[in-house]
Amino acid sequence: MISFNEYFDGGVKSLGFEQDGKKTVGVMQPGSYSFGTDTHETMTVISGSLRIQFPGTDSWQDFGPGSSFEIDAKQNFGVEVSVPSAYLCEYA
Repeated sequence: MISFNEYFDGGVKSLGFEQDGKKTVGVMQPGSYSFGTDTHETMTVISGSLRIQFPGTDSWQDFGPGSSFEIDAKQNFGVEVSVPSAYLCEYA
């Protein structure tokens, strides 16, 4: 079954599905977002770029197409998007 998710007044939209575990594939419009995790997440940038502020840090890291990063469960992290960007998120 496919589920539809929409956050931040439509700035982030995704489709959820299950294949070897729970996953979402989505798009983000330019903007600044703050996300929280329930489980461990691995995010892969499909197109565009994401600028990530990892939990407990003041610095930001850039991730382009094909790059991935991980966030532990029960954490908050910041995301800045300068161009429309697509991603895959895999949940542990």
